[in-house]
Amino acid sequence: MAKRTGRLRHQLPHCYYEGYLEKRSFKDKTSRKLWACLCGSTLFFFNDKRDSDYIEKVELSDFISLTDDNSLDRNLDAARMILQLKQETINITASNAEARELWKGFIYSIAKLSVPSSLNLLPGQIHILKEALDKEKLRLENTTSAAIAIDASSSPYVNPLADMPVCYHKVNRLEAELLLERESSKGNLLLRPCGKGAFAVTTRQDVLSSIPCETLHDVINFFIHKTEGLLTPLVLEETYERSISFIQSDYENGEKSIQRPSSSPIPPNVPPKPGILGF
Repeated sequence: MAKRTGRLRHQLPHCYYEGYLEKRSFKDKTSRKLWACLCGSTLFFFNDKRDSDYIEKVELSDFISLTDDNSLDRNLDAARMILQLKQETINITASNAEARELWKGFIYSIAKLSVPSSLNLLPGQIHILKEALDKEKLRLENTTSAAIAIDASSSPYVNPLADMPVCYHKVNRLEAELLLERESSKGNLLLRPCGKGAFAVTTRQDVLSSIPCETLHDVINFFIHKTEGLLTPLVLEETYERSISFIQSDYENGEKSIQRPSSSPIPPNVPPKPGILGF
C-alpha cells in the first residue's frame, strides 16, 4: 500500500471503474469507506468522490487473487472480498453483491489481461469489461512500444540496450512520475524515451517550503541571490522615436504606409493683411 505524495485525479491514467469500497489491511485498525478508482493497473483511493487527490493506492502488478469472503458477519448484506497481493492481503467490502462481481471482473481483467468467465454478470457488463481490457492493452502497447533510435552502424552486433544506463525505463512521463513515487526509497532519477530517437530525464525532488516575501522586489532579489547571479532580470530599455511619423492612406489602392514629414518643408503662403479702404 502506497501513501500519496502528490498527484491529482486528472493526472492519473484512464479510469475504468469507480465506486465506494470499505478497505482494511493488516495496518488498519478499522475498515474505512473510501472512493475507489481503477485507473490503469492501479487502484486509487480517495476520502470522497469529489476529492481531486488520492490518499492511497494499490498496484495490481502484485496481484495474486481476488476471492469472495464468505465468513460470517453481522451485516448479512455485506459483499466482502479478499484481495491477495504479493506483499499483503486487503479486505474489501462492496456496497452489494452485484457491485462485488463488477469489481472482481474489472480488477481481474486488468490484472490478468483476460476477462474471467466464472463471474455472474450480464452480457452488457461483460461487454464493458472487454472494452476496458482493450483500452488497457492499448495503453500498455503505447507504453512499451516507444522506439529507441541509437546509431549502431559501427557494429551490426551492438545491443542497443547494452549501453543504456541502469536507470533507463520504458515508461512515459506520467508512468515515470508514478514509478519514482512508488520506488522513492531506491532513487529519484530515471531516463526514459521521449519521441522518436529522443530521451528525457525525469526526477523527483522535495519542494522547498514557501518563502515569505514582503514585496515583489524581494521575490526577484531572492531568486538572484539563491542562484548566485545565474538568473538575471530581463530589463528592456525603452526606445523613443527620433522623428515624427504618421500613417497615410493611398486613395487609389487603399494601402496604408508610414510617412515622415519633409526635412525642408515649403513654407505656406501668408495671405496679405486686410487693408483699409478709403472713400
